[in-house]
Amino acid sequence: MKFELKTENENYSKSISQFFGIVFFISLIIILGDVALKLGIISRNHKIEYNCRLLSVEKSKPHLKKLSRLSKLKSKQQIWEFCREVIK
Repeated sequence: MKFELKTENENYSKSISQFFGIVFFISLIIILGDVALKLGIISRNHKIEYNCRLLSVEKSKPHLKKLSRLSKLKSKQQIWEFCREVIK
């Protein structure tokens, strides 16, 4: 007949590995979220620059609407001034 005695070291190593797994998972989520936000900002800036260049070449209402939505500016004059600064 065999008699086995479990020690506390197994429990500690298991809980430590679970702790590091959770910390790794949370940090991975934070890093990926940060990257996604930064890519969104880069994409938005690229769209604004692209639409400003299109507006400087072809003055059309759809480009003004897109820029108004992206930059949250309402008047045409504000959008024109904004685009002048972006294109410089």
